[in-house]
Amino acid sequence: MAYVMGIDVGTSATKTAIFQDNGRMVSSSVAKYGLSQPYPGWAEQNPEDWWNATVESARQAIADAELLGVKPYDIVAIGLSGQMHGAVCLDAAGQVIRPAIIWCDQRSDAQCDWMAKHLGETNIIKWTGNPPLPNLTATKLLWLHDKEPFNYDRIAHVLLPKDYIRWMLTGNYATDVSDASGTLLLDVRNRQWSSAMLESLDIPLNWLPTVFESQEVVGHITRNAAYSTGIMEGTPVVAGAGDQAAGAVGSGVVEPGVVSCTIGTSGVVFASTEGMWLDSLGRLHSFCHAVPGMWHVMGVTQAAGGSLQWFRRTLSPCEEEVARATGEDVYDYLSREAETVPPGCDGLLFLPYLMGERTPHLDPFARGAFIGLTSRHKRAHLVRAIMEGVTHSLRDCLQLIEELGVSVERVLVSGGGSRSSLWRQMHADVFGREVAVVASAEGAAFGAALLAGVGVGIYSTVQDACRSTVRLADVSKPCDADRKVYDQMYAIYSRLYPQLSDVMHALTDSEKALGMFKGL
Repeated sequence: MAYVMGIDVGTSATKTAIFQDNGRMVSSSVAKYGLSQPYPGWAEQNPEDWWNATVESARQAIADAELLGVKPYDIVAIGLSGQMHGAVCLDAAGQVIRPAIIWCDQRSDAQCDWMAKHLGETNIIKWTGNPPLPNLTATKLLWLHDKEPFNYDRIAHVLLPKDYIRWMLTGNYATDVSDASGTLLLDVRNRQWSSAMLESLDIPLNWLPTVFESQEVVGHITRNAAYSTGIMEGTPVVAGAGDQAAGAVGSGVVEPGVVSCTIGTSGVVFASTEGMWLDSLGRLHSFCHAVPGMWHVMGVTQAAGGSLQWFRRTLSPCEEEVARATGEDVYDYLSREAETVPPGCDGLLFLPYLMGERTPHLDPFARGAFIGLTSRHKRAHLVRAIMEGVTHSLRDCLQLIEELGVSVERVLVSGGGSRSSLWRQMHADVFGREVAVVASAEGAAFGAALLAGVGVGIYSTVQDACRSTVRLADVSKPCDADRKVYDQMYAIYSRLYPQLSDVMHALTDSEKALGMFKGL
């Protein structure tokens, strides 16, 4: 019997989980941390917090596994996953230069404009498969060059979040093709760093880690890391994958025609492809998959689960206290509350643009909004409107994927949002398709562990790993009557951004004039 470990460095927490080679989870532990937003549009984290959370969650997962008879030496490989696009800058001594600028940060809008103007957006899409967006790593580096030259001049290494954890675990600088795809520095078609992009931005190749396929072994646990985490010294560590590609592996989305819809902090619609498909307008991402010889297209809603998190933090403090006292998950409480409201929310819509938007609008200054509020609407309406608005935004993503010509034969849902039966049914009704939920709730951590298993020969291929371990649970079928309601609301929803974008940008201009946006 062999066991593998997956470590997922998320936006709000790091999860470590241990799995048997048949896919059964043995133990799982989560360690949380915060997000710093010192100015509008900024989002930063301290990489040391990720490391401390990795240590804490790994030690707890190992301790819990030992209670079940699984010893540290039974864990034969480690897989890594993590939030994409972050810029972790290290100096020549390997010390973190400044807090990491993470995926949802929007400060580099001016740098995106400069890149589009001076390099040509068409060229950038041709070189990297994607347009310049504030979320992507290259634009963050350009912002550092322009606004913090004293930090930029100290850079010796640039790592993605999970790759920083790998460096702490193994002492090696490495990344994988899926995560590197989100840097805007990778030649996605050829699965290697883009010389054209690096030369255009004057970024030295030696700043970047070596690129590997996701299942390749790229290092081993060092003595110091073993002492800190409890993982056995010498345990192999594979390249791993960005969180979306790893989550797709954990959901079995490794063959054409299978599409996943994941609601974490962001929302992602992800389709596996055998070749590289490009959206010439850049509304969809084209990235390497964590499967050798495969790619994927991906639409992203910036604040999917993040919208509900915002509501929980700002408007549900009492419910959070009740949930804590009763041991109930606060999101289960909110979901039950939303069930008391009919589809369509009695004419209330929500735009989930709390962190700007990527698909389909490519607008870092898009704003969230409740549209249609009246005195008859209650708190339950607000909760359901958020859930429906997020689902409408995911429909935007799915429709663009279909318009590109990508086959959509099956939709699988995963992530925290998939735990809600209401939200799953909403997906089926809004998409007009059967939606199946993946039995494992561990998502990216599970996918990372499966990649580790492929790397050490437990499974012959990534597809074999998924066929051997991934199980589907509930299937939600669309309700025709509710589908008609959602179609009507979606038609109105689709008109809102074009009609309100000028107002959204005027509000941003006002904040800039008042000096609220630093460095823009």
